[in-house]
Amino acid sequence: MTIGETVTIDRTGLDRLVDVLGEHGYRVIGPQVRDGAIILDELDSGAALPDGWGVRTEPGRYRLYRRDDEAVFSHSAGPGSWKEFLQPPHRKLAQLDADLNSEAVQEIPVPTAFLGVRGCDLAAIAVLGRVLGGVDTAFAARSKELFIIAVNCTEPGGVCFCASMGTGPGVSSGYDLALTERLDDTGHRFLVDAGTDAGTRIIAELVTEPASDAEISAARTDVAAAAGRMGRSMPDVDVREVIRRSRESPHWEDVASRCFACANCTMVCPTCFCTTTEDVTDLTGAHAERWERWASCFELDFSYLHGGSVRQSGESRYRQWLSHKLGTWYDQFGSSGCVGCGRCIAWCPAGIDLTVELARLAELAEAGDDDHR
Repeated sequence: MTIGETVTIDRTGLDRLVDVLGEHGYRVIGPQVRDGAIILDELDSGAALPDGWGVRTEPGRYRLYRRDDEAVFSHSAGPGSWKEFLQPPHRKLAQLDADLNSEAVQEIPVPTAFLGVRGCDLAAIAVLGRVLGGVDTAFAARSKELFIIAVNCTEPGGVCFCASMGTGPGVSSGYDLALTERLDDTGHRFLVDAGTDAGTRIIAELVTEPASDAEISAARTDVAAAAGRMGRSMPDVDVREVIRRSRESPHWEDVASRCFACANCTMVCPTCFCTTTEDVTDLTGAHAERWERWASCFELDFSYLHGGSVRQSGESRYRQWLSHKLGTWYDQFGSSGCVGCGRCIAWCPAGIDLTVELARLAELAEAGDDDHR
């Protein structure tokens, strides 16, 4: 197989792909069913993949259901994202003794393969790379050892809006291998495209068949059709201008009246990257450890300065999150911080939908009910 060539593997071949990656020294991370959700974790074998499971999502709701077929990747994003393996939610940075001498923890990255990365999450990995790649040496080291098997999405979920963000449902770059799942009268199989030489070397160890022109065309049609079945879309407006004009909009107060400031949206977001550092000691005080953990701009202490928090209201904290994600992120990193995965909508206990809120802000700004009124 060469780059640009498309082949097919069957369901047994997918299992074999997991085994081959393991034989090459990769820890394979992929989707699997646990605790009522499809989560991401290490795969012992391809048998752990979520055959026959789908999800139904809407604002504030996520439910698994049994499908009528054995599709492996016909489910939308779950609560976890690939970020947790590139920027762990909790990690030890150093050990300190009673004299405050510090010894940094030396992390040895493990070669890791991500199996089942959709277009939105592939874009999120690229976004994190722009944000953290040049400043976080541990992140850069983990990313360097990464092998990505992407999946072209043919069945978006009820809260997905990647098509309007330009991140999906198909994948175009940034992967070693890309799969498109097909189930029809001729069987269950996966079209495979290689994006790198490393990908061609892995696929060469599998039993493959050349993909016919008809199969390739049908797969592309399925992916294109998925773009028209998104459950949501970002309003077709100049998002940055809407955010700029809406700084003093009364709508922020309306959102705050529904928001619990629980930080669920930032915890499930595949691009939110904020962290904090804390020291913990044993009871004797002779030994301490320095840990880094995920933080959120929804936390009252996040903007704590000189005896008080800069953002004390839920209104100001929600505005900060949405304004950064959809507005000033462009100025800092050259793109939006949102990839359209819909996790923040599904896992918001209040059912707040950022696409709806932005549409309302756009309406108010157009009507002049903003800081220029």
